[in-house]
Amino acid sequence: MDKNTWIGFLLIAAIIVGFSMLNRPSKEQLAERQRIQDSISVARMAEAEAQRLSDSISAQLETTTPQQEEETKPEEQWVTLQNEHVRLTLSTYGGVIQRAELLEYHTSGDSINPLCLFRANESTFGFTLVTINNRILQTSKQIFTPVACEEPNKAIMRLPGTNENAWLDFVYELSDNYMVHLSLVPHNMQSELAQNVNSLELQWSQRIPQQEQGRKFEERYAQLQYMLVGGEMEKLSESKDDSQKESTRVKWIGYKDQFFSTVLIADDAFSSSQFSSHPENKYSGYIKSYTTTTSVPFDLTGKTITGMRFYMGPNHYHTLKAYDKDADRSDRLYLNKLVPLGWKIVSWINTALVIPMFDLFTSWGLHIGIVILLMTLVIKLIILPFVFVSYKSSAKMRALRPQLDAINEKYPADRMQERQAATMQLYQQAGVSPMSGCLPMLFQFPVLMAMFWFLPTAIELRGKSLWWAEDLSTYDAIFHWNFNIPLLGDHLSLFCLLMTIANFGYTYVTMQSQATDPNMKFMKYMMYAMPLMFLFIFNDYAAGLSYYYLLSLFITILQTMIFRWTLDDEKMLKEIEENKKKKAGKPKSGFMERLEKMQREQQRLAREQAKAASKRR
Repeated sequence: MDKNTWIGFLLIAAIIVGFSMLNRPSKEQLAERQRIQDSISVARMAEAEAQRLSDSISAQLETTTPQQEEETKPEEQWVTLQNEHVRLTLSTYGGVIQRAELLEYHTSGDSINPLCLFRANESTFGFTLVTINNRILQTSKQIFTPVACEEPNKAIMRLPGTNENAWLDFVYELSDNYMVHLSLVPHNMQSELAQNVNSLELQWSQRIPQQEQGRKFEERYAQLQYMLVGGEMEKLSESKDDSQKESTRVKWIGYKDQFFSTVLIADDAFSSSQFSSHPENKYSGYIKSYTTTTSVPFDLTGKTITGMRFYMGPNHYHTLKAYDKDADRSDRLYLNKLVPLGWKIVSWINTALVIPMFDLFTSWGLHIGIVILLMTLVIKLIILPFVFVSYKSSAKMRALRPQLDAINEKYPADRMQERQAATMQLYQQAGVSPMSGCLPMLFQFPVLMAMFWFLPTAIELRGKSLWWAEDLSTYDAIFHWNFNIPLLGDHLSLFCLLMTIANFGYTYVTMQSQATDPNMKFMKYMMYAMPLMFLFIFNDYAAGLSYYYLLSLFITILQTMIFRWTLDDEKMLKEIEENKKKKAGKPKSGFMERLEKMQREQQRLAREQAKAASKRR
């Protein structure tokens, strides 16, 4: 090689060496790379250890017969906590509540055994533990040891560690109502669990058994609900599969049925939560399946105890609201929101009027049928002024029918603006407003809706009988058939049928007392079709609601007949004519002037459009 070639090689080598020196990582970068490599190595070792354990367990399961497994499995033990409201059965398998019974209630069709919220195979509850050697343990699969406890309604389930001086206690304390407190108390667990543990993952799932006769309504009210820290309520769909990830801190999680709930309440808060809800097949005997995965704070040293509470009881408004008694606003649970009371204004009417009235009448020791009757009478008295104004407006419109017919004959359909102007002028002179019959109905609508929401969700009606209806909280079927009729179902409810017949009677009385346009016969038929629709709508509803509507319709029919006797059409017409004379010399109201001005402008535009159209032709 010549001299130039050697010089070229040397220059290339110099460039490579210089570039390498310039791009050489610093000490900090080298340390960071080493840390990453170490982390990867640790992760691979943990993965290998987990795989080794998994393979070991699999091999053991493959070589262990069910008989051998049963022989090596410790005998299950149970501990019972009970007060006058609930009986809880704790199992050493997982150290959890295996069975929860409400002693004051029964499943529909079973008047002997107490209602069971869940059994062993219907609920799982446990925490994920990471050991000091990176093993993953599920407490739901561990064997606990019951610890003798002298305090009443208190139980301790102990999970022993590898060291005899280390353990984790599940401490249960049942209060004198439907609430049980659970505390996680570690003892010398620093040598058992990973040192960086500051929270535990919690897994909770539960299947909701069908408790009521009316599955359709139980499905409608069964729902997974949870309350965020701060009081905002969230919920999953009650009709389809649904799931939700919640990054905001959660105060409590409720697995809700129509009349009963299991609620998990954090002493502090739950975080990083995931919820799912799944409707069960109607032949399964279950309504919904709920699943929750969340995290709770955990102090490995035991200086700060991880605590939570279970509410296992009825969706009774006063029972749930009592847990906020004397509590600061920031500490309130608002469990009473588990009871659905309707939209905001309807809910306000229920809490301010309907529930206090119901409590008053039931406190007198009256039969539930009499209580609903008294409530119906009170509500009818409250809305009576609105009903009277509405009926009086209808009576005036009926008295004006001949004059309205004359206006319609004078101004045919092609002169609609003139017809409307003349009609409005007649209304003004007679002191009649077409809206005066509608507005009173709007005022009484929220009160009627309040009862519509209250009665199907009132647990006080559950199991209460009235005549042929054995349970006013569900439908009162008098006929069953083995096939499904669209919209109607597989049964016919007697209170609903009677309510429909009464509705036909009310429609007949109403049509007799109202002025009807002969050209609008279709509307007349529609009025009679509405009661039939109610038969299909309310056939599955609570018998107590249909009974309320039946009473309400009877009273309404009676009111209408009294109004007809007291409001004579001839006197009404004389009153209208006198009103015309009084207003004859008075100037028109600003509203009427603006309305007539708009009508004149519409007439002018219509004439111009007609002229333009004739010119184009």
